[in-house]
Amino acid sequence: QVQLVESGGGLVQPGGSLRLSCAASGNIFSRAVMDWYRQAPGKQRELVARIDTGGNTNYADSVKGRFTIFRENSKNTVYLQMNTLKPEDTAVYYCNVHDYYGTWDYWGQGTQVTVSS
Repeated sequence: QVQLVESGGGLVQPGGSLRLSCAASGNIFSRAVMDWYRQAPGKQRELVARIDTGGNTNYADSVKGRFTIFRENSKNTVYLQMNTLKPEDTAVYYCNVHDYYGTWDYWGQGTQVTVSS
């Protein structure tokens, strides 16, 4: 059974930074596409950033230039570096790992990010 453990959320002022981490157990990391999603109150969950097994990345337009996703395969961990945070970035952030074929798909428990003065 694969488990994902997220950390790094918290309260930060507008313009500040946070780094989220998602550590995966199990022997899947090298074969996994890694995503970060977020869900704000009253809104649908949205894809924020993705990194594939080749290190290629994609970002939502709302976070381009501010967020960076990267992975450290030796530690089975994916990160989301969030800079220049805005109040509209406030949400629960979830880590998701899956393969390319929809065969398996795992979610983290979520971590709260609150951007407020």
